[in-house]
Amino acid sequence: MATKHEQIIQHILSLDIGNKISVRQIAKQLNVSDGTAYRAIKEAENLGIVSTIERVGTIRIERKKKENIERLTFAEVVNIIDGQVLGGREGLHKTLNKFVIGAMELDAMLRYTEAGSLLIVGNRTKAHQLALNEGAAVLITGGFDTEEHIKKLADEKQLPIISSSYDSFTVAAMINRAIYDQLIKKEIVFAGDIFTSFENSYFLHAKDTVGKWHELNKESTHARFPVVDEKNKVVGVVTAKDILGKGEDTLIERVMSRNPAVAQRKTSLASAAHTMVWEGIELMPVVSESNELEGVLSRQDVLKALQQIQRQPQIGETIDDTVSNNITASDTEEGVYHTRIVPQMTDQLGNLSNGVFTMLITEAGRRMLSQMKKSDMVVENLNVFFIKPVQIDSNLTIKPELLEVGRMFAKIDVEVFNGRKIVGKGLIMAQLISR
Repeated sequence: MATKHEQIIQHILSLDIGNKISVRQIAKQLNVSDGTAYRAIKEAENLGIVSTIERVGTIRIERKKKENIERLTFAEVVNIIDGQVLGGREGLHKTLNKFVIGAMELDAMLRYTEAGSLLIVGNRTKAHQLALNEGAAVLITGGFDTEEHIKKLADEKQLPIISSSYDSFTVAAMINRAIYDQLIKKEIVFAGDIFTSFENSYFLHAKDTVGKWHELNKESTHARFPVVDEKNKVVGVVTAKDILGKGEDTLIERVMSRNPAVAQRKTSLASAAHTMVWEGIELMPVVSESNELEGVLSRQDVLKALQQIQRQPQIGETIDDTVSNNITASDTEEGVYHTRIVPQMTDQLGNLSNGVFTMLITEAGRRMLSQMKKSDMVVENLNVFFIKPVQIDSNLTIKPELLEVGRMFAKIDVEVFNGRKIVGKGLIMAQLISR
């Protein structure tokens, strides 16, 4: 039977796109506490099926597919530009395809304004009307209002007309930045993107016997299985080592390992990989909020996904990407790297930031390890010594040295030089991930 939390999520999913939702309304309809309703609505927001807008409320929106995550709903635009909705609230759930800045004559504006777009314009009433008639939403900049008949037209067309105190250039930059941020998120792989679904997973019940483990082992060739109770909640994991020497009739609950490491659909691939390497496990259960089994994530799935990510083109650039792209291998010395300190890598004083310095050390160590051992790494421990400040536009030389390496770990010493002067050092302890 579904929990109250899951029942609320299902209820929200059943609502029509554009419906308003409130904590009090959900609590009353489903006979739950306000706290339970609030937590479920927040989860629905994380799932991308509702959006909360200041001065408007929470509305049901269409869940965006991962490949279309760079598109924004008009509801999200209101939040981004701290806007006020003047009309057309029923259309806030709709997605904008593009935005147009209306800094042109009306005839020229008509050529660029199309259904599904957002016209960014000042207090030009005729432009507002033109856009709405073409099926486009309107964003009025400068904090201006519009006429009542325009607001009524927006309500009829179910197209939002929004007002913002910012100027046209600023709101365009804010929306563009939001799309760019979404592109970065688009590249992040989660357990839910690569896991084996419940229908295709092998698992055991706590009341099954060791004999059942042998049956599943022959059928799947796997040696590690999640264990669930009568409510399908994960209570343990059983491996070949656990059942060694045990009789066929021994109950799984007597030999399984309890409190296993688990992931959820929204657990990042990086986090899952770190846990699997750190714990030395080949398979991890993927569970719901209420700990029900939803599938499994294998070490092979994780490694394959990591390799695919490395081969994909970059869409949105994070600070890590900026740092990585600025590191080049030395033409004259093997295992030595160079970088130039660009403005994005500095702190408010114009010196190399401590966080970026740490990234430089880690990335140089990773590259050296990849070249020498054909392995990726998960940093377990990092000691950094900041010896001298590094100014903007400095050219640094980074020299990693492999001190010790085993089958599963490595110890790397990294020295950073500005000219001939040492400016910092780092000592990395890392777990290895074989490719």
